[in-house]
Amino acid sequence: MDSHYYNVDINWENTRKGILCSPELNKKNGICIEVATPPEFSKGIEGIWTPEHLFVAAVSSCLMTTFLAIAEHSTLEFVSFKCEAKGTLEEVDGKLVMSEIHLKPTVVIHEELHKNKAIRIIKKAEDACLISRSIKSKVTTEIEVLVEPLLLDSK
Repeated sequence: MDSHYYNVDINWENTRKGILCSPELNKKNGICIEVATPPEFSKGIEGIWTPEHLFVAAVSSCLMTTFLAIAEHSTLEFVSFKCEAKGTLEEVDGKLVMSEIHLKPTVVIHEELHKNKAIRIIKKAEDACLISRSIKSKVTTEIEVLVEPLLLDSK
């Protein structure tokens, strides 16, 4: 596979806040996001995306996109996918690190028969996620597969 490059530009706006953009994305939809120091730190700002949130989001979104690709290839029919993610920032050996990211993916399917298949696909996605493989943080996963039977109209 050839190398791929992902460009991101950040420009300081004021205080502890900047604007994060990607030239590839801005051409399509002009979306940029504010990023700031988290409120737990000196002069941090509440209510704005932080590097810590983006780090956890990268792992969570990678799990989702990898799951979607594997589910499609495996022809798993599912109703929904969501994932709660929680990153733990702590001091280790005198340095702040994102020591762990806990993912709680939930997949809803219609048939109990496909529950084990859904679990296997989530586990494959966890193993194949390139972001998780690229970081030092411990990534743990708590998988939930819910079955909501398809309701048929009774006319």
